[in-house]
Formats: sequence, structure tokens, C-alpha cells
Amino acid sequence: MLIKIFVDDKPIYLTNKLTDELKTLSEKKSVKVIKNVATIDGLSYYDDIKNNTTTAIIIIADDVPQLQQQFFKAFTTIEAAGGIVLNESKEVLFIYRRNKWDLPKGKVESGESLTIAAAREVEEETGVKNLQLKRKIGETYHIYEERNQTIVKISHWYYFTTTSHQKTTPQTEEDISEVKWIATKNIKQPMANTYKNIKEIMSVFFDTP
Repeated sequence: MLIKIFVDDKPIYLTNKLTDELKTLSEKKSVKVIKNVATIDGLSYYDDIKNNTTTAIIIIADDVPQLQQQFFKAFTTIEAAGGIVLNESKEVLFIYRRNKWDLPKGKVESGESLTIAAAREVEEETGVKNLQLKRKIGETYHIYEERNQTIVKISHWYYFTTTSHQKTTPQTEEDISEVKWIATKNIKQPMANTYKNIKEIMSVFFDTP
């Protein structure tokens, strides 16, 4: 089991074993490997990777869910949900916000299901409607600071389809300046200017049958 948490574009890995990729990564001097520690202080690892030359941290434990629980308890947790939306023309729905390409997502409201939240956020941020839920793609994790809080955001991602040629409307009050359908064959364009967690979930999406 492997959980990847981003601090800006730097990853913290929670895992029960070293994959070939992690073995290669662990050989770099700027990468720290932590094995079988008795207690986990998530904030200390966050501060390390945020403020020092550490480029990645790999924490290994037999029980990854328990490791995750211990790691996350140091932070305020926010649940978010969003969508990878594909239309009939094989185009993916992207938003442009704060000089980066992104996928529509937002905070889950109290009492709201994850799937309802994902569909609502897509519609609110882009104006695209008639969404047909297909399946869940996965989760991404990132840590950031806001209003004197250090937050770990868990974003739940769902695959939706919809009809082509819908009018799009960017939610400008959420700093979205553009909504754009981008053909899957041109997907490298937004991926060259996006966040690591978006690259992560898009790679999962395209690798899933």
C-alpha cells in the first residue's frame, strides 16, 4: 500500500514496502527514509520538507492505514471532491486558476455525499451539466497552510461523462479565469503547467480501463 502526500511539489510517501521506484528515489542524498518509528509527528516531517533541502520523505511501516491515521492527526483535515469529465468528443474538462491548469473540485459540505459534492463542484466551477457518474478514480493528498492552520486536504476524484458543445462559465469568484475542453491527444499541454497531484490522478485515470 502506498499513499503519496504532496507539500507543494515535494512528496511524502507512506508505504509498507519499497517499490523499485522508491528504491531508486531513496538513493538520493536529499531523500530521507524513515523505518518503523514508534510515533509519527506529521508536523515535523512537514516542516522538514517545506523548509529544508529535503526533496522527498519515505516513511515505511507494516500498517499503512494506522501510519496514515497517526500522520494526519497533526493536521486539520478537509475533504474535497472533484471530477475528471470527458465529453463525447474525447475532450477533458479543465479550469485555469491562479496561473495553473487544474481540475474542478471543492470542499464537501456537511452531510453531503462525495459523489454529489464532486458533481456540484464541477457544475459550479465550470457551468457544465448533465454529468453521468462512471466510477471513482482515487484520492490525492496535499498539505498547505491557511489562516494559521496547517491543513491536509484529501481530494476524492470521480470520472464523469457528459455531452459535447455545452456552454461553459468560469466561476470567477473562485479565481477561475478560463474553462476549456482539451482533447486527450493534447493532454501534455495542461500537464506542463499543473500541480503534481493533478498529474498523479490523471495518470491513474489514463491507466485505468
